[in-house]
Amino acid sequence: MDAGKAALDAAHLRELIDGAFELRYLRSEANLGGAGGFSLAILTALSTGADQVWLMDDDAHPEDENCLRTLRRAAAERSLAVVSPLIVAPQDHGTLSFPFRLEGSITHSRDDIEPLEFIPSYAAFFNGALMDESVFFTVGLPDLKLFLRGDEVDFLVRLRKSGLPFGTVTTTAVAHPPGWDEEQVVIPGKLQVLIPPGQFKQQHFFRNRGYVSWRYKRVVQLGADAIGYPAYYLQRRDLKGLRTWAGRYINGMRGRGFGGPR
Repeated sequence: MDAGKAALDAAHLRELIDGAFELRYLRSEANLGGAGGFSLAILTALSTGADQVWLMDDDAHPEDENCLRTLRRAAAERSLAVVSPLIVAPQDHGTLSFPFRLEGSITHSRDDIEPLEFIPSYAAFFNGALMDESVFFTVGLPDLKLFLRGDEVDFLVRLRKSGLPFGTVTTTAVAHPPGWDEEQVVIPGKLQVLIPPGQFKQQHFFRNRGYVSWRYKRVVQLGADAIGYPAYYLQRRDLKGLRTWAGRYINGMRGRGFGGPR
């Protein structure tokens, strides 16, 4: 492509965008965390009269130009309040960014999931989920208390309790940096634990995981964590790490230690 044609294409694209969308940049002067940032964006969108809200992280992007069209069509055809795409790795769209449990085993292969076409009652928040405005008046907003990590699980549990129909379309995807480095295998293919990098993320993640698992009595999750995390740290003879995990996890179960940095 020559420079002249590229310039014309860029100008045409800008004209189309300017005619179809209003871009609004909203800056928060306070650190609201991930949960607060999404809440602020959702309220801003609803205040403009939006009937749907499409959410994703700032380091995510649709796989192709048909992603939103596919999600909207699925929402209309299946009468879904929320519809989510698959989340794939930017460097390899055939690999899922996050583990998916299928028939008792953990997989990262897109080929394992895509033939399903649709997975009911499952969605990934907040990477590419398209939500009807009614969802937020029924389920509420992401919980600001959780600040960072775990707010997406809390929202998913509340959505399931609401009875609103939702699911994942496996024929389209959003690319987002993978969390592979956080996945620590305890039993290959069966059990793994997540260990975010750095003390700051770990503090929020362990506390929020304990809070959400206990609040909603997620027995399977509580059991897996009670086995998985001690096994992980004991395998490495990391008693300090085990004590840190246990203290933060139990604080979350007790509803203690919340609040973002000020």
